[in-house]
Amino acid sequence: MAVYVDDAVTLWRGHRWAHLMADSLDELHAFAARLGLRREKFQHKTSGAHYDVPAVLREQALHLGAIAISRHTDRARMRAVIARAKAQGRGEAP
Repeated sequence: MAVYVDDAVTLWRGHRWAHLMADSLDELHAFAARLGLRREKFQHKTSGAHYDVPAVLREQALHLGAIAISRHTDRARMRAVIARAKAQGRGEAP
């Protein structure tokens, strides 16, 4: 099992944000808690189960062992992680 953080560092509300996703929802929530993210920040959507993380927490997530994934350099892995997150968001995966 693994936790992933993408490089989609999007500007929103004056901060840059990325997405934290995982192979399982339990692992995602546990890792998010280690980062200090509150459970109500969980994005449980059909577009993909994830937490939005500011750039500074992205770096901390990497330090704690999250795997960096990139829409630019590792498209196949990125598609697989997003597909899993979408299935989780639809309630089709753990």
